[in-house]
Amino acid sequence: MAKEVTMCTQLQQWSPVKETAGAPSIPPQVGYCFHSPKKHPWRPIMGYEEIEVTPMPSQPITNTMVDPCYTPAGMATEPLRFPNLVTGFERSPEHAARAALYTRYTHYEWNQNSIKNYNESDAKRNYSERVRNDIMRMLRETDEIGTQGQRDSGRRIGERITDTTFWRNEVSIEMERLVATCEKLNDTRRQLERAVAGIEGPLHIVQECLYHREKRQGLEQVHDTVEQSLLKEVAILRECQDKFRNMLEKVRQQSKNCRATQHELETDMRNKEYALGIDSMCHQLNNFSKGLQFYAGIERYDPTVCDAARWSAASAATLQRSQSERAKAVQMLSDAENLINVSATEIWDQWSNTNSAFTRRIAETIEIKNKLQLHLHKIQQEMFDVEKTLELLNKAIEDKLQPMKVAHTRLQARTNRPHLEKCRDEAQHRLVKEVCDLQETMETLRSKIATAEGTHQTLLGVRAGLEADLRNKSTALFIDRDQCMGLRRGYPVTAAIKA
Repeated sequence: MAKEVTMCTQLQQWSPVKETAGAPSIPPQVGYCFHSPKKHPWRPIMGYEEIEVTPMPSQPITNTMVDPCYTPAGMATEPLRFPNLVTGFERSPEHAARAALYTRYTHYEWNQNSIKNYNESDAKRNYSERVRNDIMRMLRETDEIGTQGQRDSGRRIGERITDTTFWRNEVSIEMERLVATCEKLNDTRRQLERAVAGIEGPLHIVQECLYHREKRQGLEQVHDTVEQSLLKEVAILRECQDKFRNMLEKVRQQSKNCRATQHELETDMRNKEYALGIDSMCHQLNNFSKGLQFYAGIERYDPTVCDAARWSAASAATLQRSQSERAKAVQMLSDAENLINVSATEIWDQWSNTNSAFTRRIAETIEIKNKLQLHLHKIQQEMFDVEKTLELLNKAIEDKLQPMKVAHTRLQARTNRPHLEKCRDEAQHRLVKEVCDLQETMETLRSKIATAEGTHQTLLGVRAGLEADLRNKSTALFIDRDQCMGLRRGYPVTAAIKA
């Protein structure tokens, strides 16, 4: 019984051979795998594992498991027992004596038995030698198979390391290029944001100019080239701002796509680095490495998810996606830079055209203002001359009053002549004619005074119109030259867009 327990508890050798359907299951491992302590040149190192002992009644009964000298408890059949001289004599002396007579052999049988043993020994020894030679040949073949397999596996792992290193380097280079492109995209995004915010300043200035020009009075509220340039500048600024916003949205979306592609590249490179570490460790393992263990059934476990072709295609697809996104980003960078340059040039040209229109309008207003001042000065001089003429006319009428008095007095005095002395003589005719001439002259002078006074009133109206127009010109000149141009000269429009 102790012998059977010892045989059941013996450690079994690990074998990679697949189990058959009728064979019992592999006992579960309960301890650490260890090797035989001594090495022998005629046998390999034996590896054993501790296994769980299973009682015999709990195992299925087969022909190979039945021991004729041992019967487990609970079996229905009893084992066969063979009597001999020792045991049989104690139980039945008569039977033992009779059996001893019938079991005796002759000398010939004894010699034949020896010859048979010699022949059998020679045959078995020859067979054992052949088996031993076959075993040695098999040992050499298995050693060669193991060595060649390990060499081929190492070479394959080395080739795999080379392939993985190549794709890792390609992914690393592509990721560096993509990161640089992402940085440029971020710079362009910030530049577009500054451009969108920078247009608010020029747009506010143009609107302020339009608001200031609404304060012009009278005929100065003309739809001139300056106002047309200002309205066109407002349209250009808003159009450029909308273009910048659209391009900024595209750049942000492309930046997100590039960041997602960068995450894929980082994940791929991290996985390849991890795989390279494992493959490098496996490539350096040999028969004398530490930490070697047995893993039962590991060859039947297949953790792979793809083959080498799909693996290479996946890496190539990741690189192709990255290159595609990077090409889109480069094209978008070029478009954004071109848009910024074209818009800045367009805005600056319109800004300069508006300033030129302001300059021409200011020069024209100054010229007209100077002409108005000249005409106003002439009107003032003419009014002064008319006033002097009126004074002369009034003095001339006053100067005619004394001769008129003299003539009237003479005529009155001559009316006192007696009888026939009241003759209509030449003197009478001349006095009458003198009075008529003086009256006609005074009437003419009075009509001239009325005409001069009307002319003076007309000149007053013209002067008032000139003065009002001059005030309007001065107001418009102040708005265009001081307020509008003061704002436009002090703002660098290109620095706000190309900052």
